[in-house]
Amino acid sequence: MKNLNRPVWQLKKELAEGTLTSRELVEAYLQRIEEVNPTLNAYLYVAREEALAAAEACDAARCSGESLGPLHGIPVALKDNMSVKGMQNTCASRFLEGYVAPYDATIVEKLKAAGAIVLGKLNMDEFAMGSANEFSAYGPVKNPWDLTRVPGGSSGGSAAAVAGGLAPVSLGTDTGGSVRQPAAFTNLVGLKPTYGRISRYGITAFGSTLDQVGIFSQDVRDCSLMLQVLAGLDPKDSTSADQPLPEELSGKAPSLEGVRLALPKRFLEGLEDPMKQQLNAAVNTFESLGACVDLVDLQMVPHSLAVYYIVASAEASSNLARFDGIRYGQRNLGDGTMKDLYVQSRTQGFGEEVRRRIMLGTYVLSAGYYDAYYNTALKVRTLIREEFQRLFASYDAIIGPTTPTLPRRLGERPDNCVLEYLNDLYTVPANIAGIPAIAFPMGFVDGLPVSCQLMGNYFSERRLFELVQAFEEKTDYTEKKAEELL
Repeated sequence: MKNLNRPVWQLKKELAEGTLTSRELVEAYLQRIEEVNPTLNAYLYVAREEALAAAEACDAARCSGESLGPLHGIPVALKDNMSVKGMQNTCASRFLEGYVAPYDATIVEKLKAAGAIVLGKLNMDEFAMGSANEFSAYGPVKNPWDLTRVPGGSSGGSAAAVAGGLAPVSLGTDTGGSVRQPAAFTNLVGLKPTYGRISRYGITAFGSTLDQVGIFSQDVRDCSLMLQVLAGLDPKDSTSADQPLPEELSGKAPSLEGVRLALPKRFLEGLEDPMKQQLNAAVNTFESLGACVDLVDLQMVPHSLAVYYIVASAEASSNLARFDGIRYGQRNLGDGTMKDLYVQSRTQGFGEEVRRRIMLGTYVLSAGYYDAYYNTALKVRTLIREEFQRLFASYDAIIGPTTPTLPRRLGERPDNCVLEYLNDLYTVPANIAGIPAIAFPMGFVDGLPVSCQLMGNYFSERRLFELVQAFEEKTDYTEKKAEELL
């Protein structure tokens, strides 16, 4: 069967013209999954029968002249912490093995209402805790660009699926960079929207003040389309925002004359030389398009990583308290005592990274340490937000790298977990402040993709899209595909 992996906006055109059917499209992706997924381990569940039935319904509707929405007949794949009625929702944990979601998350309702077809559920770091997708109870995901390397995490399966040609677009969650970092490692566009832009109802919580549903796409135009479908106020999610939807991209990018971008000096510290050279090249490209890029000094933002791991761990400790062997998840009776039931259920249900973060979160929330750690982190978080607000009074966006390094090799996780956490150095500030951020390809180093990141003011996703669109029109990085290597 011919390769049909193309951006969604191109597939929509072919479907509308009648040169392609949804059945053909779904079958092509299912065949690709069957051939390649045993190598990549991106999918944990393939919704073969459901997807084919939905494709038939989409084709029948199109034949009768009915439009099901902006994603009519387009396949989409979802991270395995998003509830889809009748499908598993394991969060890549033994604790939820066998659990089947009884309802659709709001984003799934919106996808189905737009005519999208769910291909299946994707691998991830357990409960979204990790930055390499090696903390899945069902095995690591491999990077399509180099099968000996990690694809990033925690949404590694979502990234590998799109980069490897197993889905045209996918969704993940971004708590501290879990969409942008995997997108960076796999040559994709990855969006973390403004906190509250997309409903989180039906998404298994990790850090409730940090989590946000994000988008993996082959180019920024697809990203814009997907946000148009997913965004909006949801009565089921009290944190969702009542804001106008960002307009979908169309036509050529606007001129960047007069655009001001800020490049924080601290973002250049610790950046490896080949990647620094690529970032300088990206800055030069934006300047050639008319933008002005200034070096700026941020005093509070460098504290984001420390704040993140205190706040995220505390919220994880609280959110995962429900998984105790009694209310949710697997149960191990142990010696029959209540204490042993808790201990054995959690010890056998949770992996090492989840246990580590629960313990850290419990510690910073405990009596005697709450004020010293958690409360102090919240105060610094406020200062970080205020610093961003002052900067955005003068600048359209902040530019910088998405990751400090290239993807490491599988199995080469450092003994010191703090070294692994440093991968989130450039991504966590956006989550701490709740602002939108987008990662996009800016070139290659030693055959591996490297990524640029833009952060904007609250609800400025449309402006970020325009900036990336202008960059894409000037370069050809998004046109290079990892699937050709498989």
